[in-house]
Amino acid sequence: QVQLVESGGGSVQAGGSLRLSCAASGHTYSYNRMAWFRQAPGKEREGVAAIYTGGSTYYADSVKGRFTVSLDNAKNTLYLQMNGLKLEDTAMYYCAAGTGPFVGWARPSAYNDWGQGTQVTVSS
Repeated sequence: QVQLVESGGGSVQAGGSLRLSCAASGHTYSYNRMAWFRQAPGKEREGVAAIYTGGSTYYADSVKGRFTVSLDNAKNTLYLQMNGLKLEDTAMYYCAAGTGPFVGWARPSAYNDWGQGTQVTVSS
């Protein structure tokens, strides 16, 4: 099992930036993909970005060109650099780690372990 702890959320004005971090501990060698999801009130959890071992990255269309996902293997830490934040980016952001066969990166069911989440609030 992998323990995931997110940090870096907060309140920011539209157009601003935040960097989320997700520190992983435990059996980190077992996972082959990590991702960021978000969930706004009344909406389903949606995939934001993912990174696979080997370095392949995937992004939701709504964040392409604004968000960057990266993984520091030495620190077992996943990052999400968010630039050009918009009101619609407001949500709870979750870190996730997955093992096993590769499936659709944006499916929550593709991930075994989840963090508790960190809130991102974008205001005008």
